[in-house]
Amino acid sequence: MSTPDSLTEEERLELELAEEARRNSGDWDSVAPGKASDFGKSFGRMIGLLRPHAVAFIFVSFLGALGVVLAVIAPKVLGEATNIVFEGVASSALAGSFPAGTSQATVVEALRSAGQTDMANIIAAMDGFSVGAGVDFDALRLVIMAALAIYIASSFLSWIQGYVINVIMVRTMWRLRESVETKINRLPLSYFDRVQRGELISRVTNDIDNITQTMQQSLSGVVTSVLTVVGVLIMMFSISWQLAIVALISLPLMAVIFGVIGPRSQKAFGIQWRKVGRLNARVEESFSGHALVKVFGREADSREKFQVENEELYQAAFKAQFLSGIIMPGMMFVGNLTYVGIAVLGGLMVAGGTLRLGDVQAFIQYSQQFTQPLSQLGGMAAVIQSGTASAERVFELLDAQEQEPDAADAPALVDGPGVIEFENVAFSYAPEHPLITDLSFTVEPGQTVAIVGPTGAGKTTLVNLIMRFYELDGGRILLDGQDIGALTRDDVRSRTGMVLQDPWLFAGTIRENIRYGRESATDEEIVAAATATRVDRFVHSLPDGYDTVLDEEASNVSAGEKQLITIARAFVAQPSVLILDEATSSVDTRTELLLQHAMAALRQGRTSFVIAHRLSTIRDADLILVMEHGSIVEKGTHDELIAAEGAYWRLYRAQFEDAAPATEAVPPGE
Repeated sequence: MSTPDSLTEEERLELELAEEARRNSGDWDSVAPGKASDFGKSFGRMIGLLRPHAVAFIFVSFLGALGVVLAVIAPKVLGEATNIVFEGVASSALAGSFPAGTSQATVVEALRSAGQTDMANIIAAMDGFSVGAGVDFDALRLVIMAALAIYIASSFLSWIQGYVINVIMVRTMWRLRESVETKINRLPLSYFDRVQRGELISRVTNDIDNITQTMQQSLSGVVTSVLTVVGVLIMMFSISWQLAIVALISLPLMAVIFGVIGPRSQKAFGIQWRKVGRLNARVEESFSGHALVKVFGREADSREKFQVENEELYQAAFKAQFLSGIIMPGMMFVGNLTYVGIAVLGGLMVAGGTLRLGDVQAFIQYSQQFTQPLSQLGGMAAVIQSGTASAERVFELLDAQEQEPDAADAPALVDGPGVIEFENVAFSYAPEHPLITDLSFTVEPGQTVAIVGPTGAGKTTLVNLIMRFYELDGGRILLDGQDIGALTRDDVRSRTGMVLQDPWLFAGTIRENIRYGRESATDEEIVAAATATRVDRFVHSLPDGYDTVLDEEASNVSAGEKQLITIARAFVAQPSVLILDEATSSVDTRTELLLQHAMAALRQGRTSFVIAHRLSTIRDADLILVMEHGSIVEKGTHDELIAAEGAYWRLYRAQFEDAAPATEAVPPGE
């Protein structure tokens, strides 16, 4: 991808990463969560997830408000304790100059006459001053106990609030995951054809976890922070509007810091996330293809590419951390400036008699309480943006078009021998690219139909249509005279057993994997199916036999053994229609021959479809369909098609007759 020379390195990197995301993700935005495309709508919908817990959330908000009220009262109470101590010390200090019990007015007048105006103002601002009274320890004890009780109650309310928030979040995310799981099961197979599996997993796991963390960290925090700012402002103005104005000067300074550094920091983190993804992809690629890297001697090249991308990640991470790291020191600097301004002006006001010392102390505490929640709100803004972007990605999944539901009045499935009829079937994955057009044929019970043809001819599509994985564009498919489009999907698939080219086994025992085909299957039926499909011959060599536990990748059995287990699973389902999509591709030649005999016996009375590229496996098929470009160009038995010397004959020669001369034409060692 070319970029203009006038762009900066950062802008070129952004364009490159955006283009790469578009290439790799198709309809999906696979980059790390950044900004939601419709923040307001997505944020509102994310908050709407809490609707079932509205009462509990209101209760939490009430607890938060009550806790904030207590938290903002505490400095005022402690300020009163300071006043008691200061006034007691001052009354004791003046005992040497005035007789005990001298009234406050007398002391103030005497100090003014002596030219001690500041001291006179300070004494005049005191409540109930009396020379020689000393510190009122009883009043001090009550004030300290009240402050302690306030702090304990505030902490307890915060704990209750956090506990309830966690309960709400856990239940909300449980419902969201359940909704996603239900949605996935309602999506058509075509949806998974265009969506990357890793991207889907990321949305189901990482994005939901990100939503959880966002809501846990921000919901209660936002409510508490906003209430704290409001409560502290009220208390500051109640003490002194002049000092409150000084404190408010910090707001535009903080806004400048967030406005200038915040967007750059967020952009830098976005680049860092993308670099992390690219480096992870490089590492995964090197590990998964480690053998090939060794074989072709590309260790140095792989190491060099890793070092380049690792250096790019280092630079991106350093910039992101540097930008985000200067936000808090900047906020602290503004807070310290505010602190100095309040201390100086407060001292002057105490000296002028307009404020008491304890009030200034309380105001300084309020100024710290004022800047802290503002900093928290700034940090939460990025968290909420990221969580909203994740929510938007999950909502895209939940809003995806579902497969058409089965008709409520769908007829019951009639048991039959398994006659399959295609009548003028038409199908395409995209309207502008027709794949199957006007396809008609009939398969009788007990027949084995082999479907052959080049890649992209429509072989697998044909059997997918029988399973109703996709809906037809035209025509119909009949199962024992019933249109499968009118039946429920469960009824259609209950009559069909399918073995795919790529075997799929889940983490569990071999017995459980075979029984997956039919839950009601007995152990005797499982053993019988395993014996017929040659699974039994290798199971006894395993430590726990049929109870051997397969790991998630089934790496403790070979590729051929995996396929045999999936075939046994299909057989134990006792279907009337059997579909084998290259089912023997992972089986060695000897096992393939044994399997052919077993399959011949198991196909008795069943309609079987076999998709095969190895023509040696379908010589005994009752009917061979040769497909090209979605149409059947030939049909007949193996001998009939060979004699016709058409498309099948050309495929056969390409696999067998032409292979030997081509091999023999090159002498060994040359």
